[in-house]
Amino acid sequence: MSDIPPDRLSSNPKSAFYDAAVLERGVGIRFKGVEKTNVDEYCVSEGWVRVTVGTTLDRKGNPMTMKLQGPVEPYFRDIATEN
Repeated sequence: MSDIPPDRLSSNPKSAFYDAAVLERGVGIRFKGVEKTNVDEYCVSEGWVRVTVGTTLDRKGNPMTMKLQGPVEPYFRDIATEN
């Protein structure tokens, strides 16, 4: 496995961009220079993150999300703790 996170990743198992092996390794996200812990999905090339909005659920029981535009910097947490 490479030391660079994928361009697009989702934590939702129903998504086509879900990857359990990468998520198990631990991916951190910096969005506009700030560490985000509530990211549901991100795309580096398109420059957006989808974050959960509190504990609110939609009518199907999924967390409500909001799409934010800006620079996205994913990293593996196991590499960050080694430095």
